[in-house]
This record gives sequence, structure tokens and C-alpha cells, in this order.
Amino acid sequence: MDSSSLLNDILDFNKKFVEEREYEKYETTKYPNKKAVILTCMDTRLLELLPKALNLGNGDVKLIKNAGGIVSHPFGSIMRSILIALYQLQAKEVFVIAHHDCGMSGLKAEPVVAEMKERGVSQETLDTLAYSGVDFNQWLHGFDSVTDSVKHSVEMIKKHPLMPGGVPVHGLVIDPRTGKLDLVVDGNQD
Repeated sequence: MDSSSLLNDILDFNKKFVEEREYEKYETTKYPNKKAVILTCMDTRLLELLPKALNLGNGDVKLIKNAGGIVSHPFGSIMRSILIALYQLQAKEVFVIAHHDCGMSGLKAEPVVAEMKERGVSQETLDTLAYSGVDFNQWLHGFDSVTDSVKHSVEMIKKHPLMPGGVPVHGLVIDPRTGKLDLVVDGNQD
């Protein structure tokens, strides 16, 4: 399916969705019912599985997704979103939920950069970014252990200088096939 037909399919469906008022069954407020924010991976297998495995419905949590469910920079958009959820949107707990068999596991920069070049990014552009301080080996590096990655993200959140005191930060790993959760860090034990 080419992208224009996907866009047209989405727009056609959306028009019918709105006309038939299907949105009414999803109405909620901007505040999470279960007072939590979850950072997880953008993996397609988790789209419906993760909420079902955690007994979550629309409006229950703030859900933040990125590649790997990782806090990679203390002042990046992920940490900003977590802080906004805690300070402005009534979240009281943080969950970091990564998963087994993640595409970020063992990810190295070289094949990604090679694909960038193959798809038209020039060496000159890559050199300019490198000269400007972008370390592709660090920026595009995944992780070697999903458990260690979860622990690292939990620690970055807990030790953030703007983090409010007393907020539990939990770390878990989900099986993308069965939905089984493995507890890595119990934020209530701190």
C-alpha cells in the first residue's frame, strides 16, 4: 500500500468516525484516571497488548512512546513530558515499561547511517552534523540489556533535579507476545 492510499484510507475512515459520533465512547478529560504516566516503546506489538495487559482504558494514563522506552537525555522531550504529567496533569506515579525482543536491543549506529546514505542523506550532511557535535555512535546506539536499560531510565527519572519528591518510579519489562510483566524496579520500595 503506498502512502497516499493509506492517507486516503485514514481520512475516509475518520470522516465516517466523526459523522457517526464514534468518538463519544472515548470521551474523557486530559487528567489520567489512574494518576500515572507510562513511558514505553513504540513497538507495534504493544499498541493494544500493553493497555490490555495492564487493564488500562482510554483516559486512564498518560502514555509516552519512543524507540525503546528510553530516557536518553535528562532535558529532552521525554523527561519534559514526564515532568508536565506530574506537575500539571495530576500524575502521581511513573512507569517505565520496555519489552523483550526490542528493535533497540543491540542497535548500532553504522547500519542506520548506511541506510540514511542509501536513502539520500549525503556524507556532507553527516559530516556537518558530526562537526557540530552529533555523535552518531551515541545518539543511534540502542542497549545491550533491556533490564539494564529500564534501570537506567528509572534512575535518570528518579534523580532528575526537577523531579518532585515522593513519586514512585517503577520499571518493568513486558513480553510482546504474551503480555507477561516482569518487575525490574518497584518504585514503592525506595
